[in-house]
Amino acid sequence: MATTTSAQTVTGERADLLESLGHARHFLRFTARELSDEQATTRSTVSVLCVGGLIKHVTAGERQWTRFIVEGAASMPAGDDPATYAAHAAGFRMEPGETLAALLEEYENVARHTDELVRTLPDLDAGHELPPAPWFAPGARWSARRVLQHIIAETAQHAGHADIIRESIDGSRSMG
Repeated sequence: MATTTSAQTVTGERADLLESLGHARHFLRFTARELSDEQATTRSTVSVLCVGGLIKHVTAGERQWTRFIVEGAASMPAGDDPATYAAHAAGFRMEPGETLAALLEEYENVARHTDELVRTLPDLDAGHELPPAPWFAPGARWSARRVLQHIIAETAQHAGHADIIRESIDGSRSMG
């Protein structure tokens, strides 16, 4: 299957990556359909997760990982910095003054940027060493392809989380 844009048609592996990512994004966005801002902040499980916070988190993650594809480990925050950890944890919450519409708009902007990167990146095998962090093996490298697979997996996983939360809010389901 080919993905067509006004600039070019993408086929093969790049089309597959874009289709998989688009599918996962669709379910995450679809889960937020017709929710009020108040509902989007609802924590319906024992965790801090809410639909709006998941969209915010996935947006930030996709933005950060695409920066890594282009800039390498220097673009990543230090894994052992308490402020970085606190900011990461806050990224799962919809803060006062944030709206679901604004979070979805930002997600769309990041998605467009990622899709353009996938279409134009010279080499999916090009990679960088991962930054030092307890969750990465020392000296491990990820190719652009591996990073994109990670973004797809994270988006799909969080779409599932959002689906559970949404069903608990009003019985609506996105995936079944």
